[in-house]
Amino acid sequence: MTYDFLKELGIEDVNSGAAYGPFIDKPSGGEMVSVSPIDGKPIAKVLKASKEDYELVLQKASAAFKTWRMVPAPKRAELVRAISDELRAHKKALGKLVSLEMGKILAEGEGEVQEMIDMGDFAVGQGRMLYGLTMQSERAKHRMMEQWHPLGIVGVITAFNFPVAVYSWNTMLAAVCGDVTVWKPSSLTPLTAIATHKIFQRVAERFGYGEGIFNLLIGSGPSVGEMMLNDKRVALVSATGSTAMGLKVAVQVGKRLGRTILELGGNNAVIVLDDADLNMALSTVLFGAVGTAGQRCTSTRRVLVQKGVAKQFTDRLVASYKQVRIGNPLEAGTIMGPMVDQSAVADMQAGLKTIREQGGQVLYGGEVLSGPGYESGCYVRPCIVKARRDMPIIREEIFAPVLYIIEVADMDEALEANNEVPQGLSSGCFTLNMRHAERFLSAEGSDCGIANVNGGTSGAEIGGAFGGEKETGGGRESGSDAWKQYMRRQTSTVNWGTEVQLAQGIKFGD
Repeated sequence: MTYDFLKELGIEDVNSGAAYGPFIDKPSGGEMVSVSPIDGKPIAKVLKASKEDYELVLQKASAAFKTWRMVPAPKRAELVRAISDELRAHKKALGKLVSLEMGKILAEGEGEVQEMIDMGDFAVGQGRMLYGLTMQSERAKHRMMEQWHPLGIVGVITAFNFPVAVYSWNTMLAAVCGDVTVWKPSSLTPLTAIATHKIFQRVAERFGYGEGIFNLLIGSGPSVGEMMLNDKRVALVSATGSTAMGLKVAVQVGKRLGRTILELGGNNAVIVLDDADLNMALSTVLFGAVGTAGQRCTSTRRVLVQKGVAKQFTDRLVASYKQVRIGNPLEAGTIMGPMVDQSAVADMQAGLKTIREQGGQVLYGGEVLSGPGYESGCYVRPCIVKARRDMPIIREEIFAPVLYIIEVADMDEALEANNEVPQGLSSGCFTLNMRHAERFLSAEGSDCGIANVNGGTSGAEIGGAFGGEKETGGGRESGSDAWKQYMRRQTSTVNWGTEVQLAQGIKFGD
């Protein structure tokens, strides 16, 4: 099947997967094929980057940084604003490509592109707000201040589940902050990266910055990822992926004292108390657990429901799951598309086997779907499991549409259960009791980086800092003051008097 939107985005039958702004004509890292989970058919081929291609890209990025860092931040923001406009013009086409290559439904695909646009708009304003402080000096006729300077090359490693949005969280801010970026996307979603780079690059060339600001390297871990982690020219590595991957990134980058931003696993819970608005809770949990086929780091994995409403909530949730339409994500009315590939389906089935062995009761779903429309082998029925807190697998993240229902006696037990897993990304609490709500948000409440009252675990706005604690990695991206991670802080003092004075009243030579 041919798709017209591929032509609009510049996707060809064979595509270069390496760019230092302009694409390298024939990267020498071998060939890969992007396959759609919708029907299991090839979309297009990609020529991967080799070690030699990597070195060329890094040299170009290093040279471009020396120029880009001296461009005034508001001027850098003008380029980012133009990128947002270009993304608006191609929102529908790029959203369709996200759905085609990754499998999320079209509304989510377009929503991801909208997130890029929103992030660009946010970064434009940030271009005039890279604020430093002035401090009172203890020395007479001295002025003390802090400044924020561009950091350098930022390596961005993204995962398949948000193939373009997370790139924008980093790159829009990095560009405004005066950095250049080198992007290593997931090998499962290379075409969305190529299409996105082409959009960014067209704008960069229009502004006269044709080389080295935005760079792309699609390739294997040994040829691209490992080199980036060990390369002292890469000042910051922002990595999204599993906790196991994050541990490797942290160790390797840490060995050379580089910086990291880590966005790793989530094992997110929603607390539903007896006084909750169940209609709100039900619709929110459904979206959080089923959206993106359960392949979000913010997907709802656990519902901690108070016993008084547990049966009613569970029965209604099972009834809602039965109404979920599973199929082609490009078709209107589809609620859940395929998982990203067959290995993800296999991981889900292995997880369900362990769940049953540990005493979990599957209340609904979990099957691999077959037959017309499901030929790719990537379609599953979303699953609800009645579980216990003491099941070891509860502490692990199954990256699939598997939702645990766990009964709790009260708010005390709900908070204990929420916080006892190793991950700490996102959390929600449904209650109409002000004291429960405030406790959930207090220091003794949720230990996650994101905590919502009468809201779920998914759908974070870009204006707030995104990220979590514990095995989620501690990184923060997107809004608030996340921009500071892409810059280097410098404390500066100006002596405008006629005497040399030392701090702490020291008299040298007395």
